[in-house]
Amino acid sequence: MGKLYIVPTPIGNLEDITFRAVRFLKEAGLILAEDTRVSGKLLKHYGIQTPMESHHVYNEHKTVSKIADRINAGLTVALISDAGTPSVSDPGFLLIRECIKNQIAIECLPGATALIPALVNSGIPSDRFCFEGFLPHKKGRASRLSKLAEAEHTIILYESPFRLVKTLEQLGSQLGFDRKACICRELTKIHEENVRGTLQELYDHFRTQTVKGEIVIVVAGRSV
Repeated sequence: MGKLYIVPTPIGNLEDITFRAVRFLKEAGLILAEDTRVSGKLLKHYGIQTPMESHHVYNEHKTVSKIADRINAGLTVALISDAGTPSVSDPGFLLIRECIKNQIAIECLPGATALIPALVNSGIPSDRFCFEGFLPHKKGRASRLSKLAEAEHTIILYESPFRLVKTLEQLGSQLGFDRKACICRELTKIHEENVRGTLQELYDHFRTQTVKGEIVIVVAGRSV
């Protein structure tokens, strides 16, 4: 029987990868990549020549059982995403669950993820927090925001640059515009930006900007 390795990849700076991750990617029989074009740049940078196949949100439902069968037959597979840790707002959960179901050995390496650097950078209490990923686009969005308004712990969200201003406005309306928050953009990259303030200040700042890149929103919990 083979094994499934969950291998985090850099969220921006290509140096943010462990020696062990590079070794496993070289030693694996197959790398499952969210976008082979994106991952190809990382593999080329480290001289990794392991074959790749696509494994993304549009095909994972159809392929997980076949991949599990291949691992059962002796193939060692490394699962990566475009950036960060697979299964955290990225594909991976379905394959991990299928491997567990088939009693296939799984090993998850520690590594890059955007939410922890954003939390630490924010200066907002980090002893208790919840990671909400992306808010629902439509159905369930209002009820989720309503529940978050009552949370006493720090809240971490991922957001698209195209929805940032709208989300800040909705957070302010539900949680209060005086709530402390931080917007972390393009973490580990050349144009990294961390903007701190109240939700009102952040809303005023970003509604006049052209926003690009990956975004993490960190919001303070409700004061008690």
